[in-house]
This record gives sequence, C-alpha cells and structure tokens, in this order.
Amino acid sequence: MRTTTRIFAAALAASVSSVPALAQYGKDTLTVYTYESFTADWGPGPQVEKAFEAECGCDLEFVSVADGVALLNRMKLEGDQTEADIVLGLDTNLTADAKEIGLFSPHGVEAPKVDVPGGWTDDVFLPFDYGYFAVIYDTQAIETPPSSLKELVEGDPEQKIVIQDPRTSTPGLGLLLWMKAVYGDGAGEAWGKLKDRVLTVTPGWSEAYGLFTSGEAPMVLSYTTSPAYHMIAEDTERYQAAEFSEGHYLQVEVAGITAHGADNPLAKEFMEFMTGPGFQDAIPEANWMYPAGETSEPLDPAFDKLVEPDETLVFSPEEVADNRKAWVDEWLSVMSD
Repeated sequence: MRTTTRIFAAALAASVSSVPALAQYGKDTLTVYTYESFTADWGPGPQVEKAFEAECGCDLEFVSVADGVALLNRMKLEGDQTEADIVLGLDTNLTADAKEIGLFSPHGVEAPKVDVPGGWTDDVFLPFDYGYFAVIYDTQAIETPPSSLKELVEGDPEQKIVIQDPRTSTPGLGLLLWMKAVYGDGAGEAWGKLKDRVLTVTPGWSEAYGLFTSGEAPMVLSYTTSPAYHMIAEDTERYQAAEFSEGHYLQVEVAGITAHGADNPLAKEFMEFMTGPGFQDAIPEANWMYPAGETSEPLDPAFDKLVEPDETLVFSPEEVADNRKAWVDEWLSVMSD
C-alpha cells in the first residue's frame, strides 16, 4: 500500500526505472519489479533491501512502476525478454491473468508462516501483505461519512471522492470488484450515480492520496489501514475509514518468481526471506498493510482502532480473470460518457 506523504507520481510511461546491466561490485544480483510506493524512501523497500543484502551478500535491485496493474502490463509487454527475477506487488485479482502469460515458475517455498484471510495454497505466488479497501474521509470536512457503499453511491455529489483507474491500479480494480460484488448486474447503473461524486480518476494510489491529503477532496479510495499511518506518524486521528455495512473487499498482495528468475538461486532465497521478520517487520509501518508472515513484534496499538469488516468480499482469481475486461469496459463506458 502505501504511505501518505506524497509527491504526485510521474506519468506511467516515465515512471519505470532502468534495469542495471551489470551487478555492482561483482556481487550476484537479484532484480525485483515492484510498485513505486514500495521503493520510495518512506516505503518498505529500503528496509527490505538493507536486510536482505546483509543476509545474502548480494545486490538487490528494485525496478518500479506506478502500481500493481502496471506490473502485469509491463510483464505482458516484455514477455520472455524480461529482466525480472521476481515480481512483487501483484494481487490475487491479477494472479490468474499473470499465470496465463506463462512467465512465472513455482516458488518451491514451504510457507507455514503465511497467514492471510481464507488461507493460502498457491504454488506460484506467495503473499507478503493484505488489507481491505475503504473510503478514507477527512473528519474536518465530513461530519457523517457514508456507512455503506449504497450511501456512497447515492450521497451528496458536492462531497467528492478521488478514485483510481482499474486499468492501471490495483486499488482502482479493487473498487471495481467491490462495486460488482455488492451490485452485481446493477453495477453499471451504480457507477452512473457515483460518477457525479468523483473529482478525478488517477493512474495510481499515490496521486489519489496526495490529492486527498492536500485538501482537494474530502474522500479517497484507500485502505482500512491508512488511518494507522496518520495516528502513528502524524499523531492525528483526523483521517478515518468509513465502515460499510455490506462489507469490504479484500486485497492480498503477492510476489512470484519469473521463469527468468528460476535459474537464480537468490530468487527462492528472497521468497523464503519474504515470509520472515526481515521483510515482514517493514510492512505494518512502511507499507501500512497487515503483514502476511512472521514479525518480530506485535503491531502498534493504533491498529486496534481500525475498522474490522464484518464481512469480507472477494472474487476468486479465476472469476476476475474471466470477467475483468468486460467489467472494466462497463466502467469505462459509464465514466467516459
């Protein structure tokens, strides 16, 4: 996910870092594709890099794009020419599509430490964190937040929300699936009503949250865990998550070894490392999500104040793969009308 002190992200085409051609200082290199907020100075990437390099004696190189959907799009574009050993930052809404492109190999890691809602059995992807999508609102701008997705859809159009594009952003795709889970065949009509409340649609999460915290809109699509950042890092409870009676849509973020990386012993070593404290300790207060593996310390008490959904909403990866294009096309036809 994603911390909350932001500069707007660069356009997607300009956001991709170049892959280093040679390992630094003659060390073995592991190349990990991920999203921008993971590798930012305030993200978990720097902590993860330092901890893993100390363990492996290697050079860990991150290559970042704007968001999780952009990761999948880049892998499709590069095909078997990719330099990625590991892709970190897809989620379960994308894993079936990712498997279909034939660029991932089984991780070969026993994962007894992995703990996510619903359990885990996938032999290609491993989770590194999870969270629930939520509408975050500014308590200084909204006295009574929506208490359901229906109230958000049918609420005051003067109270704007910033959302993300489902074609480039995993939170944007998450909202699309959330709407479909609640409204089913009526999702198109619901988008037509919500459209009047949407201030803008951003390519990724960072841009959207930056607009929200700068006061451009009183609501933003984010995560139930986002208020923990403000409570811990800023000592304020100004920004809160609205609890929705229909439930909240689950996101589980994952990493996978590519066919290119299958020949690199560091890839499996990193995947094993990812489930332990060296990686997981960086998740709660740098990625601001729930850890999917073992941490060395309990979560900060601020996490006890967060919304805990009464119902978890989720589609299977196969359902998303079968319907994603049609559901995105439905969204696009309404939002571009």
